[in-house]
Amino acid sequence: MVVFLFLFFTSFFILIGRLMQIQLFETEHFSSHNINLLEESVEQRSQEMVIDNGRGNFLDQNGQSLTQQTKKVLILFPFLKNMDWDSKKVSLITGISESSLKRAIENTKEPIVFGRRDPVELTSSQMEKINDLKIPGVFAVDKKYNLTKNLAEQLIGIAGENDQVLKSRYPGKEFSSRTLVGLTGLEKSFDEFLLSEGKSKLVYHVDAMGGPLFGINVKYVEPANPFYPINIKTTIDRGLQSIAEEQVKGHGIQKGGLVLLDIKTNSVLAMVSVPEINKYTPFQKDTGGIENLMLKQQILGSVFKTVVSAAAIDHHLDQPSRTFDCSKKINGEQDVTYQYGNLTFTDSFAKSCNNTFATLAKELKEIDPNLIEEYAKKLSLVGQAGWNGDIYHIQDFKQLADEDSGRVFLSEEAKKDDNYVAMTGIGQHEVRVTPLSVANMMATIARGGEKEMVRIASTIEYKNGNSIIKFDEKQLDGETISPFTAMKLQSLLREVVTNKEGTGRWFQDLPYEVAGKSGTAETGVFKEGQQLHNKWFAGYFPYKNPRYALVVVNLGVEGQQGGINPLFADMVKELYNYDQRQNNSFSSVE
Repeated sequence: MVVFLFLFFTSFFILIGRLMQIQLFETEHFSSHNINLLEESVEQRSQEMVIDNGRGNFLDQNGQSLTQQTKKVLILFPFLKNMDWDSKKVSLITGISESSLKRAIENTKEPIVFGRRDPVELTSSQMEKINDLKIPGVFAVDKKYNLTKNLAEQLIGIAGENDQVLKSRYPGKEFSSRTLVGLTGLEKSFDEFLLSEGKSKLVYHVDAMGGPLFGINVKYVEPANPFYPINIKTTIDRGLQSIAEEQVKGHGIQKGGLVLLDIKTNSVLAMVSVPEINKYTPFQKDTGGIENLMLKQQILGSVFKTVVSAAAIDHHLDQPSRTFDCSKKINGEQDVTYQYGNLTFTDSFAKSCNNTFATLAKELKEIDPNLIEEYAKKLSLVGQAGWNGDIYHIQDFKQLADEDSGRVFLSEEAKKDDNYVAMTGIGQHEVRVTPLSVANMMATIARGGEKEMVRIASTIEYKNGNSIIKFDEKQLDGETISPFTAMKLQSLLREVVTNKEGTGRWFQDLPYEVAGKSGTAETGVFKEGQQLHNKWFAGYFPYKNPRYALVVVNLGVEGQQGGINPLFADMVKELYNYDQRQNNSFSSVE
């Protein structure tokens, strides 16, 4: 009896302890899986239709959503099949047959949107008439849907359920384990503002058999704060973003993309990165497509000669009478591919003579080993170009959290070695920069040397459209090039296009006058015995009244492949046509 009583009371106390663990101590993070028992119990005894998940949204510069769309839809609850309801009136209002309405809920155990994957969209008038019927279980609502194909998908990024990330990012704060958290892109950068205050949903309580628990009343639940969810208003132009994506795809770019900046406001109008995101395995290396290549370090090649030119101009190494042997490689050997003979500084830039800029780089090193790096900083290639600063209660907030920092040298020794410096002068060796920073360099030159941060978001807004935070234009820290140097660089960049043997001569007949610089960088990666290259063209236009800075890049392609010149040219044409349509639209309104 003693043994029996001991075992009985031991089991009893173990059971009581387990119940206390479940009911009192670990209700929101039960077991190693951190299960929220409160949420699970509510879900078990209720059916719900989520109308809005409560996470903030991204808008283009005109206030249109980039990630979501709202549809007016018909929602039917499963208990309708067990009651007599006025399906005839609903049919007359919507134009949907009575048999279709009843068939839709025959085998369902949860509320449905009529049409499911392809919802039948209602008009405002139909929506009002249906709700005036006040039929329990029949509702017409504005339901938010995530777009199946987002514009600027890598730039916007993705959000998902990740309890581990949520807890590490916001220690000490209580969130549901099903709260969406930003994992990449702007979703990650602006996550603190986008976090859901709660879902908007229709809720119906049921018993274990799915029958009504409290009658057939359906409750509408929404967050208590009417100012949420928050909207992030970006600087993206929806029309230009769509054009840019079509052009990149149409020119067969497999890995690369483009960046388009508004020079006046130094804001991103469009940004494209390919390959596209694989929805099933987005984080899989090489094939996931989640990485925004426009924000990642790339080997630059001859576009970097712009930096060497700026330093050479300021240190009077660009004398008009001086010539360089452009029939030789940077190591002094004869160049069997390019036999340009002796060229001036200007012609060397237009034809992209490697020996000229390797020679100039070594001469600059003799003046000061830090000069090349200093001028790269002046032109915004070193460090990060994206907007950052203190906002709200966040210090050093970065709009582009995934942006890499550009660099020129990795070691002090390399700055003093002639061979390394020569390769650096033509954008090889350790030079790594982002396409975004290259676009910013072109915008800096076009503005006469004014160096600014690149914005991707202009404001953070409440649900009602009122601004919480404005992101004003900001200067980038550090020294800049002088207006005189900028003017000389502008002339050099234009010569690339106007010179009959310039590397940008393909752009002479475009509707906008272009200034820019080409680049072909060796990657050191080989495929079937062929070295792969990064192909670039970076420029701005119109030349006399600059509005756009554009960088296009095709990464890891064989020497004869490219697609860069046609892509750049077609983008200029599309921008010209787009501007003409906009001007005609404004004229008709006036």
